[in-house]
Amino acid sequence: MTTRWRLAGAVAMISIVAAACGGSAATSAPTTAATTAPTTAASTAASSAPSAATSEAPSTAGGAPVTVDWWHITTGEPGKSDFQAVADAYTAAHPNVKINITVLENEAFKTKLATSIQAGDIPDLFQSWGGGIMAAQADAGALKDITSDIASWKDTINPGALSIYQYNGKQYGVPWDMGMIGFWYNKDAFTKAGITAVPTTWSDYLSDVSKLKASGIAPLAIAGQDKWPSMHLWTYLVLRIGGGEALSQMIQSGNWNTDACTKAGDQVVALNKLDPYQAGYKAAVYNNEAAAVGNGKAAMELMGQWAPSVQKDQSADKKGLGDKLGWFPFPSVEGGAGAPTDGVGGGNGIAVGKDAPPEALDFLKFFNSVETGKKLNTDGVGLSTVVGAESSVTDPNLQQVLAGRGNAQFMQLYLDQATSPAMGTAINDATVGLFLGASDPAKVCQAITDAAATQ
Repeated sequence: MTTRWRLAGAVAMISIVAAACGGSAATSAPTTAATTAPTTAASTAASSAPSAATSEAPSTAGGAPVTVDWWHITTGEPGKSDFQAVADAYTAAHPNVKINITVLENEAFKTKLATSIQAGDIPDLFQSWGGGIMAAQADAGALKDITSDIASWKDTINPGALSIYQYNGKQYGVPWDMGMIGFWYNKDAFTKAGITAVPTTWSDYLSDVSKLKASGIAPLAIAGQDKWPSMHLWTYLVLRIGGGEALSQMIQSGNWNTDACTKAGDQVVALNKLDPYQAGYKAAVYNNEAAAVGNGKAAMELMGQWAPSVQKDQSADKKGLGDKLGWFPFPSVEGGAGAPTDGVGGGNGIAVGKDAPPEALDFLKFFNSVETGKKLNTDGVGLSTVVGAESSVTDPNLQQVLAGRGNAQFMQLYLDQATSPAMGTAINDATVGLFLGASDPAKVCQAITDAAATQ
């Protein structure tokens, strides 16, 4: 989810608001969803690719040969095979079109894409999280305005998720996955610790952390080296204490020396005092965090909709917690101005390169079919943004994620995606210091404010 794009760009704060967010279904990246794309245990190739008849080919289909370059970060199965199956179904119906797929690990993708954009060699379709990174790419002239291209079918996509891929009134990409970050927890560990209900307030949460610690399990897994996982916890505290309007104002004004920012840091300090994290958390990367939960060594992690797949893949037996895994939304903070339904989230999408041919846009429409959405849902690859695909989400935990997203009156895109690349790095660097015991609340707020002043 952290980004190191070497592009000059504008800061874009993109929030999802109530009516736009309710409705259809949506695992960072990223890193995943957000997102990182989910990394799951190997499985057979997708067997139910969408029917080629659902595509409306552009006028050039069946004519001269056309190659579409598509880069994505879904490295694990079954997602990798699902994506290939969709491409195969499209090219079978459009024999003049060849789709070259490049599959890259998250960080390698970011580095390679930044270099390619600088060189002017931009793929036609590529992984995107929207927000500030996409805005920087648009400002650099790397993206195609597809507003008119998708006008006839944009209503088939969840409007709130679609808005994340808009900038200055123009559409530059389309989402295929959208969810909300929450706590994934080990039900058996909670029961052993004497916890009979998930916490709904921050005070209850801290109390449960103490109970889990006393029972002999690390209450919370975080990835100190990767920084972004703990940043989401701090973001939620700012959101719960200050509310969505206050958080939006901090992003837009660049002034983070606020009461909400400082008080959020105070609550991280209160959490730290309980020594809640897994052994070795300071040097841990995200896969280590997921493994701690998947192997039953930590009771919780705060993560996006992709978490179960990564936990499963990183567990020793490749099974994860199975039906022992539960989910609950981030608790409210007593006296805070933020609604308890406010969320932090995001997902995955596909941006369109500036020189993409019409066939790339036609394939993008084909990819975002109800059939594909249902397949990605049932395979646990993501939470589809396609209207009509919701019924295929049968996993109780993911249904709760969807319900949380549907209830949100305000939803904040991951801060390191909603802001510019430099700001995302500054926020991650500043906030992780709190969790590592290397900073304090006031210094964090000042550091982010100082970074904003240089933009």
